[in-house]
Amino acid sequence: MLSLSRFLPEIFGIFLVLGCHRAWLAWFPAWWRLIAVSAALGVSGLVLNVPPVWRHLPPGPAFTWARGAVILWGILACGTTAAMALSRWMGRRTGPTDMARRGLLQAAQSAVVAAPAVALGYGTFLERRWLKQVEVNVRVPGLPKDLDGVRIAQLSDIHMSSFLSADELAAAVDMANEFRPHLSMVTGDLITRDGDPLDTCLRELKRLKADAGVYGCMGNHEIYADCEAYVAEQAGRFGLRFLRGEAETLRFGQARLRLAGVDYQKMHAPYLTSAKALQEPGAFHVLLSHNPDVFETAARQGWDLTLAGHTHGGQVTVEYLNQHLNLARFFTPYVYGHYEKEKSHIYVTRGIGTVGVPMRIGAAPEVALVRLCAT
Repeated sequence: MLSLSRFLPEIFGIFLVLGCHRAWLAWFPAWWRLIAVSAALGVSGLVLNVPPVWRHLPPGPAFTWARGAVILWGILACGTTAAMALSRWMGRRTGPTDMARRGLLQAAQSAVVAAPAVALGYGTFLERRWLKQVEVNVRVPGLPKDLDGVRIAQLSDIHMSSFLSADELAAAVDMANEFRPHLSMVTGDLITRDGDPLDTCLRELKRLKADAGVYGCMGNHEIYADCEAYVAEQAGRFGLRFLRGEAETLRFGQARLRLAGVDYQKMHAPYLTSAKALQEPGAFHVLLSHNPDVFETAARQGWDLTLAGHTHGGQVTVEYLNQHLNLARFFTPYVYGHYEKEKSHIYVTRGIGTVGVPMRIGAAPEVALVRLCAT
């Protein structure tokens, strides 16, 4: 039975956000003030989500939730301002009308204004916790027959913190093991910042099982927390090998799978500068890279399959004219799913945890299984 105490931080955070939001609406009734304050709150939320800023905030759940509440408030303020503008536009477009239609219009306007708060609650309490198993078949022409059907489980972007409990990570590990994979991969971002429960995260990952081994690569948050060496050492003790510019050849019958991993590849710098040297002639090449924007370089270098995360599938994403609108699209075209370029493939997982705010909309968390298939 689900305990109410599990949701107390979220409940407190939501009431804090909605309370501040109501006070803000009462205090700033003028239209121009609504726009100015919502913009200020939105910018404040973005600033608090920039690593150089939040890295200097004290660790611990209190400040984590306080930062999340400010960001949520900024999102809600911007959303409500946009909703109120739409509501006013609806009123002007309708003009004089009878009482019945006026009542219907007022109800529609109220629904529009309430929509941001409803979406906030949905993303925080519901979709964020809808952890799913996702399977994808990667069809490779000329795949060696002994690699046909190889199953690779992928966990990514765990972000073990006040926003993700040990029980939730344990459920993800159980899902990965249910796939009975040949290989299990952890593609970075175990935690969000220093002070997060890294050892608890590693203790749960210790339970991952795979016939041919468990491997990983480092994400950008390992850099922010300055824990790369610690993660590699502690995980290596129980058999989870983090590949840091390294590669290993795995044999499946007569076929060779060359598995390589790189640390987070910084933006605005040349990607995969030494990765090509990790390849082995005649092998099927798999690359672990936390950020997916390396894919074009990986395709040019001849990596057959790249596994990545980093984007959270957008974390908050809205479908618009068959496109998905989210912040991740400003950084990479490879936000979520299976992509092909010439003979190369990449799978970008939505990951498990959240960063900045404990909310997912249109991007439910997942544990992925990538299955190699011959064509």
